[in-house]
Amino acid sequence: MKILFTLVESPFSPHFPELYQELGIAAERFDSARRLHRALQKQAPDFFVGEFIYGWGNDYAGNTVSNLDVTLRTLQLAAPKAKVIVVMQPSEAPHISRLTELFAVHAVLKYPVSEDEMRAVLQDPA
Repeated sequence: MKILFTLVESPFSPHFPELYQELGIAAERFDSARRLHRALQKQAPDFFVGEFIYGWGNDYAGNTVSNLDVTLRTLQLAAPKAKVIVVMQPSEAPHISRLTELFAVHAVLKYPVSEDEMRAVLQDPA
């Protein structure tokens, strides 16, 4: 069985339990990066879903680009083969390339994310 970790940071976070079950994926949702990072120490997921939020007015202009940077760096070490799926508001689109220049991202989906879009990404072997 494959494993999917989702970092839930907004009410828009996609969640398709029936789809995951159909595809043989055990899904775990985390409401904080700390809890997710602890789970990564015990188990490496096959997929990671996280919401991209560009860092407008904080230190993100320097060392980090977004809310996902630390988690994606941790994921690189703990689960280097995990497919990273980034979801975002359409308004964040002008900034996503800053993240994809730093990290290998399997797919980027814009809200609202449909079940068909998620299915295609999860089944994409690339």
